[in-house]
Amino acid sequence: MSAWGHDWLTPDWPASARVRACVTTRSGGVSQSPFDGLNLGEHVEDDPVAVAENRRRLVAALGCRPAWLRQVHGTAVAAAAPDAVVEADASWSASPGVACTVMTADCLPALFCDRAGSRVAAAHAGWRGLAAGVLEATLDALGCGPDEVLVWLGPAIGPQSFEVGAEVRAAFVAAHPQAEAAFVPSANTGRFLADIYRLARVRLAARGVTAVYGGGLDTYRDPRFFSYRRAPRTGRFASLIWLAD
Repeated sequence: MSAWGHDWLTPDWPASARVRACVTTRSGGVSQSPFDGLNLGEHVEDDPVAVAENRRRLVAALGCRPAWLRQVHGTAVAAAAPDAVVEADASWSASPGVACTVMTADCLPALFCDRAGSRVAAAHAGWRGLAAGVLEATLDALGCGPDEVLVWLGPAIGPQSFEVGAEVRAAFVAAHPQAEAAFVPSANTGRFLADIYRLARVRLAARGVTAVYGGGLDTYRDPRFFSYRRAPRTGRFASLIWLAD
């Protein structure tokens, strides 16, 4: 059990004591199959009453105010707004108690903070958003030098499970030739297995950010997490980061 009373994850990184972060799992919710249990997504055909109760339980456990986003696999970054649902794929905050929040089920959640513990951000990075520059846009919104940024990469589909087409490989390699090392041929002709964690590190390093932690999980193979590729009718888990009061 984590500090939250469930098997939720707490990032292992040298962030300031002011920075709090959490990644939920299926544990602790009331949703029924196939969304069991802590589904936090409102757009996946789950019972709205169950989703509302799951979100209430999340807030009660964490004591923060989540700023939910309407994610569209783009690069827009918004100021975290707990009282509005903004269309964006990342948010930032310098306000204590306001949690930058992204929901995923195989896509990569990336949590950001500055070393001083004065600003935080969260980004939702599927391969389209990652290739389009959502991590770089989040760094720009964070507004501090690359040496002052810490990034933690949350649970995403792993490199043994993420099969993509040649067009995905080409999109990343065209921007960063070193990204070629993140792709290996799969058993299917013309297809590749992609390491989304490595792709994220390549793009962050290109912006001078090298204090990158996390990675190494596989939502497709780990039943603690929702996975769209494992079961297209599924829920969403959340990655949240906020500043303590």
